[in-house]
Amino acid sequence: MRYFFILSISILLVNKGISQVSDSKYQKADNFAIEIGPLEKFNVATIADTITTPFTDKENKARAIYSWIANNIELDAKAIRSGDNKSTEPETVIKLRKSTPLGFAMLFQEMCSLEDIRCLVVDGYTKYNAEQINEIPDVLNYSWNVIQLGTSPNAWYYVDAAKASGYLDAKQTRFTRKFSGEYFFPNKTVFNIDHFPDNQAWLLGEGSKNNKDFFSLPLIHEGAYHLGVTKPNPANGFIKTKTTVSNLFSFKAYDVQSINNISIVIGEGAKQQKPERVNFTTRGNEIFFSYMFKKEDTYPVRIIVDGKDVMTYMVESSE
Repeated sequence: MRYFFILSISILLVNKGISQVSDSKYQKADNFAIEIGPLEKFNVATIADTITTPFTDKENKARAIYSWIANNIELDAKAIRSGDNKSTEPETVIKLRKSTPLGFAMLFQEMCSLEDIRCLVVDGYTKYNAEQINEIPDVLNYSWNVIQLGTSPNAWYYVDAAKASGYLDAKQTRFTRKFSGEYFFPNKTVFNIDHFPDNQAWLLGEGSKNNKDFFSLPLIHEGAYHLGVTKPNPANGFIKTKTTVSNLFSFKAYDVQSINNISIVIGEGAKQQKPERVNFTTRGNEIFFSYMFKKEDTYPVRIIVDGKDVMTYMVESSE
């Protein structure tokens, strides 16, 4: 019966035609995962088989699983705030349709394993807001996956289906659905500015030496993945400055010559100011610009590149 259902769904989608919802190389997998819908009342194994049935290679199977989870499971703000990971078993996550990042990672691992894809859960840390810069938590606060598609050490890849699903507000009270493909097989250097594993054996590529170094970095946003932003300067995410001092910023990116606009936004919520465009220069694959924080106070400063949030610093400016 299970395989009859899978075949019926496949025929239905072929006849219906899949809408264009992705412009990436994973367009077919993303489109299929969205068009197949929530698959309510089915167990993990049936869902895994159903969403991967059109694909023969493991990479596209993994992508379909990633896309389906990110489009159908939401971050549980209450559980994340309280550090409650009790409801993270895959079947429970499927039933509740929400979970902590650990629940996302466990569900992704289970579905991959059912499709004969080697996948592991990695526990560690991330920063949810700029207030966490230089604030090391007492316990692990995040989880993601690594999957292996070959035999060499370089055949391991990062996957973060939780961040792909959307985001929580700064106070971690409200979830906003916003699918992103950027957290599947991302640039490892960018990923490591945004994540730090408890077991450094799962630090793939260049990354922080320890918790202290990681939590000193600026807060990284989705736009940094899209642009390939690395080597942020200042490297410390908490900037102490004077209202009369010009502060130099720089970062590396994939294609700096294609960048047209860099803006900064000071503050957040009701205190957020309008984006202010800054002048910048380029050298090789690096961007440079300066800014003077004339407002005396402590506040988050978000850097936006061509409309995409890239990173946030916390600035303390005094006379």
